[in-house]
Amino acid sequence: MATVAALWRHPIKGHGREALDTVTLTEGQTMPWDRRWAVAHEMSKADGTEWVPCANFSRGAKTGTLMAISAQVDEASGTVTLTHPDRPDLTFDPEREQDAFLDWVRPLMPADRAQSARLVRVPGRGMTDTDYPSISLINLASNDAMTEAMQQDISPLRWRGNIHLSGLDAWAEFDWVGHTLRIGEVELSVQEPIKRCLATTANPQTGERDADTLATLNNRFGHQDFGIYATVTRSGDIRVGDTVEPV
Repeated sequence: MATVAALWRHPIKGHGREALDTVTLTEGQTMPWDRRWAVAHEMSKADGTEWVPCANFSRGAKTGTLMAISAQVDEASGTVTLTHPDRPDLTFDPEREQDAFLDWVRPLMPADRAQSARLVRVPGRGMTDTDYPSISLINLASNDAMTEAMQQDISPLRWRGNIHLSGLDAWAEFDWVGHTLRIGEVELSVQEPIKRCLATTANPQTGERDADTLATLNNRFGHQDFGIYATVTRSGDIRVGDTVEPV
């Protein structure tokens, strides 16, 4: 029986993750506080009025060091605390203290990349990689298959998923595409597999690119996909330990 092993949100796209015990999902929306902000670089056209593709933002695919950021949200105050092994902790309000964030992240950005310029937020939705409000799910058994194939520890945090699943066979999640899942009180419509990028080659503890995940996916498993995207079709709560079943 498949169950929820972990829940994660990423308050600032590409800049940290936070573990949760429970979350309330709303029909047609992303996970609350997930990708609430995104970091537009100096060449970006993002202005916060609408969703735009990930190429407009600073992210782990271009800068592996960002993958080592952890985040914690204080929902009452609206502040975010960021930690990184090479930077002092930072607590700031993304709506009012952008300069503090930009000063903090600047040493993590390579000089030959477009530099982070501003935080943007689109009211009413998170800046997911999809042009629709999505929730991402990953199968821990598929992650174990990657660890075995690569003969090195592959942290599931490399995949930046929202919901981690246990109790499945490796790659069984792809059979759910086109189907509806019930998790706790929530129903999700599974849309498509997630095609992966260079962000997954970076270690989420150190930010160093130390694993050729893309070559392993392509050469050993015949695809570049890991995890699945879904949309919320019925609102409710999800908790760690909830069962997961096709409807």
